[in-house]
Amino acid sequence: MRHFTEYPPLTLYIHFPWCVKKCPYCDFNSHAVKDEIPEAQYIDALIADLEQHAPDIWSRSLESVFIGGGTPSLISSAGIDRLMGQVRALTKLEPRAEITMEANPGTFETQRFKEYRDNGINRLSIGVQSFNNKHLKTLGRIHGAQEAITACEKAHTAGFTNFNIDLMHGLPDQNPDEAIADIEQAIRLNPSHLSYYQLTIEPNTLFAARPPTLPDEQTMGDIQDNCKALIEAAGFTQYEVSAYAQDKKRCHHNLNYWLFGDYLGIGAGAHSKLSFPAHNTIVRHSKAKHPTDYINTARSQDRIQGERQVSEADARLEFMMNALRLSEGFNVQDFEGRTGDTLASVRRLLDQAERDDLITRDLMQIKTTELGARHLDTLLQRFMPEEADGEASVEPAKSTPGATIIPIVSR
Repeated sequence: MRHFTEYPPLTLYIHFPWCVKKCPYCDFNSHAVKDEIPEAQYIDALIADLEQHAPDIWSRSLESVFIGGGTPSLISSAGIDRLMGQVRALTKLEPRAEITMEANPGTFETQRFKEYRDNGINRLSIGVQSFNNKHLKTLGRIHGAQEAITACEKAHTAGFTNFNIDLMHGLPDQNPDEAIADIEQAIRLNPSHLSYYQLTIEPNTLFAARPPTLPDEQTMGDIQDNCKALIEAAGFTQYEVSAYAQDKKRCHHNLNYWLFGDYLGIGAGAHSKLSFPAHNTIVRHSKAKHPTDYINTARSQDRIQGERQVSEADARLEFMMNALRLSEGFNVQDFEGRTGDTLASVRRLLDQAERDDLITRDLMQIKTTELGARHLDTLLQRFMPEEADGEASVEPAKSTPGATIIPIVSR
């Protein structure tokens, strides 16, 4: 029987659904700009959505904010200022909360970096993907290598001491030398965090309809091994399957996802996961996906287009799917505090996994072995409910293009 003794940590995800151009690998809820973005109306809708969630998060502290998309850096600095002002007015935002905005390279955006910093954004996640013009063209990116370099330089100039560079590997026809060149260039730009994802072909994307030629298994292995060594030699520590950080620069927002914390998602297509200890329930819901539908329903219950309670078995599975991605694994208290369950419910599965050298554990901590990390999907299948309904692998509020925060499908 599930029993919560306290609330999990809480974060806020804000989705901005527009971008200049839809990339062929992207399966997120994003829409290419055709006319002028209805910025004021959309921010009105975000504020109204947040206001209606006040009873769900009453008195709870907000530990981080992540503004993702799409391309949030298309929003004016005045719009971000107004939005963040309302977030502070309507929630208990921690004074030192990590506030991240995703940004894509381009001179029309990077000139705003200092203004975003003045608006309270204290972390950027820059969607570079590659510094190779050939690969950028294949990925459908609108920027070139020099624009990506300039964007990162301007992040420093604007005063951002904490920013992430998103890079992808396993790109069409990519060879190990090209992948290494991307990492070397990223390191020269001195980010505090690197998200390094393998390109995956997701359903309902242009790449799925017209699959490109990806590197073979041997080439992929060489790319991963060589680039991981290079990143770590530069002083970054791998703390999650696709995340590397300098000292004390881990992404707190994504860590909350990976440790099965709570998150409230506002915006078109945003997902939420909220715990209600008074009722010993965990609820997931999602918002209207199309921006126009979201704007029109943001002041009503109709904005919520999917809602379900997470069963105890699914909560155990979802916790393991996320927490076992972390290099350090998870604390036993986190499992019990975030799922409302006891470790006894999965002890038999853990015992077998330990005998098979897939995990290592003591009284406080559980993590994968090197073998378990290599065969993570196989390990996670052991935690699947016997009568799985297919709903356990719910996408979190936001992950990164080409990445999977829940591995059976992210910065």
